[in-house]
Amino acid sequence: MDVTDDTKDGPVVGRVLGTADATPLTFWVAVNDDAYLQLDDVVVTERELPGQPSVKIAGVVTAVRARHEGVVFDSDVFLVADGTLPATVQEAAEITTTRVDPEVYVPPTPGAVVHRAQGDARAGALYFDRMDRTIPMGFGRDGAAMYINADFLDGSRGAHVSISGISGVATKTSFATFLLYSVFRSGVLGGAGETANTRALIFNVKGEDLLFLDHPNSRLDAATEANYARLGLVAGPFPDVRVYAPPRAGDSSGTPDVSSRLTGVDSFYWTLQEFCTDRLLPYVFADADDERQQYTMVVHSVTAHLARIAQPAEGGVAVDGTRLNSYADLVDYLVEQLNDDATRGQWAGSAVGLGTVNAFARRLIGSKKDLSRLIRGDLATRRPHAVNTAESAQVTVVDLHNLPDRAQRFVVGVTLRSEFERKEKAGTAKPLLFVVLDELNKYAPREGTSPIKEVLLDIAERGRSLGVVLIGAQQTASEVERRIVANSAIRVVGRLDPAEASRPEYGFLPPAQRQRALLAKPGTMFVSQPEIPVPLCIEFPFPSWATRPAEAGAAPSATLRSIAQANDSFAVVARVGGGITDDEIPF
Repeated sequence: MDVTDDTKDGPVVGRVLGTADATPLTFWVAVNDDAYLQLDDVVVTERELPGQPSVKIAGVVTAVRARHEGVVFDSDVFLVADGTLPATVQEAAEITTTRVDPEVYVPPTPGAVVHRAQGDARAGALYFDRMDRTIPMGFGRDGAAMYINADFLDGSRGAHVSISGISGVATKTSFATFLLYSVFRSGVLGGAGETANTRALIFNVKGEDLLFLDHPNSRLDAATEANYARLGLVAGPFPDVRVYAPPRAGDSSGTPDVSSRLTGVDSFYWTLQEFCTDRLLPYVFADADDERQQYTMVVHSVTAHLARIAQPAEGGVAVDGTRLNSYADLVDYLVEQLNDDATRGQWAGSAVGLGTVNAFARRLIGSKKDLSRLIRGDLATRRPHAVNTAESAQVTVVDLHNLPDRAQRFVVGVTLRSEFERKEKAGTAKPLLFVVLDELNKYAPREGTSPIKEVLLDIAERGRSLGVVLIGAQQTASEVERRIVANSAIRVVGRLDPAEASRPEYGFLPPAQRQRALLAKPGTMFVSQPEIPVPLCIEFPFPSWATRPAEAGAAPSATLRSIAQANDSFAVVARVGGGITDDEIPF
C-alpha cells in the first residue's frame, strides 16, 4: 500500500480535514476543487511516525457532504448565488478505515495528502491482495472488479451466503445465479465447467424463470460481454443443466408439469415403497407450527411402524396383506387403522389420547390432494425419478412453482435430507454442493421447529465440513432462524423495506448504507465478508443466460434430452395439451 507515488496509487483528491476529529477508524477528507469523491470510493493516505516506518491508512467513503463556508444564516445561500456575498463551496467526505499497514493505530495527520486508490493500492485497501483465491462478484462504484474470498465460500474458512431484499426489486435470485456462474466459470474451485469439483441444487419457486439456465440470453449484447470479460468470465449460459418438475396432477403417465420448456425435463416423484421405507411421513407435517402440537408423537410412531411392516408390491405396497396402490389408499388405510380401537394402540401407542389421534388424521387426510401426484404407486420403480445431484448435471433445477405450499415443503425437506445424508455417507467434501433456496424464512422460521428447519440447521452448522454450501434468499432476514444467518460467512443485501432495514440483523451495514438500501436499484447489492470491515457496494452484470422464457435462445443439443430419454432411446417427452406418448410411434 505504497502511496508515495501518485502515478501508482491514483490521483490526489484532497487532504485530511483539520476541523473535524480524525481517529484511527474514521476521518474526514476535504476534497479538492478539481476532484470529487462519491460513496464507496476507496482512498489511501500516509502518516509519518518518528523513528518508525510510515503508516499507510486506507478506507472507504461512507458519507459525503457539501456546504458554504463563510456564511452564517440559511438565507445567505441566495446572496451567495447572486454574487453579493462571498463564500466558498467545500465538499468533504467521511472515510471509514478498512486497513492500517503496519498495524499501528494512529490517526492520519490533518493536512495529509489523500489519494483515490487505484491498482495495487485499491487491492490492498480492500484486502484483495491477501486473497489467494478470488471469485468475481461484480463491479464497484469506480468500475473496477470486486471479489469474494473463495475461502469463505467453499468451507475452507467459512461457508454459506445469506441474501436479503424486497421481492421483485432486490434481484436476490439473479445475484445467487450470477454467483454460481462466477464460481463455476472462474476456475477457482476447479477447471471452468468442471463438474467433478462443484455442483448446484436450485429450487425454483417462482414461475419458470430458472428452467432456462442452459439457454443463452437473446438480449446479450457486446457491452455485456465486455463486462464479463473484465471480470475474467466468458458470457454465456450454464453449460450443464438438468431440470426436474413434478408430474401433472391427474396424469397417469408422469408427464412433467411445465408449460414453457418442452424438452430436457424429467419428472420427480417418490414411490409408495420409498415413502414407507425411507420414513418420509414427517415431511408431510413440515409446517413449523405443527411441531408444537402433541400429534407429532403420532407422526413418529406411525412412521416407525409403517417402515417395519410395509412390503413392496409392484410399485405399491402391501401392509398386513392389504394392497395399496396410491397415496390416497395409504392415507385411507392409516386413518382406518387409527379409528379402530383394536389397532389404534399398535400404530399410535397406548399413551396417546383419541383427540391427538384425530388431529393427526385430519391433517393427514388434508394432505391427499397436495401430495397424491408426488407419492406414486402407479409408475414403474425402474424409471429414473429421484433427484440425485451425484448422478445429475452440474446444475440441477427442481421446479416447485406449480405445487401447493404443503407439497413444496415436502419436496424441499425430503430432497435436502437425502442430499445431506448422501454427503455424510461419502465422507468427503468434494464435489462441493451449492444449495440455492429462496423464501428461506418460510422453511427455517425463527420460531418453532420442523423437519425442514432441522435439516437446514444441520447444513448451516455442519455443511461446511461436508461440502454443502447454502445460498439462502429471503425478504426478511429478521424472520429467519438466527443460527442459520449467524453461520453465513457472506451476507448480501439488496433493496430493503424501511421497517426491515431498522432490524438488528442488518447491524453490519453502516448507517449510510442502511439508508441507501432503501433506494438501491435492481442489480445493486451490499456484500459483507469477514476480511473486509466495511460492506462493499457492487453491481453485477446482466445475466448472460435466459432469465425467462421470452429471453431464451437456442439451447445446446446436449441439454435437450432428459434422463429418461438417455436411458430409453424409444422414450419421448409428451407435449403440452396432448401429443405423442411412450406407447405411440414417434413419427
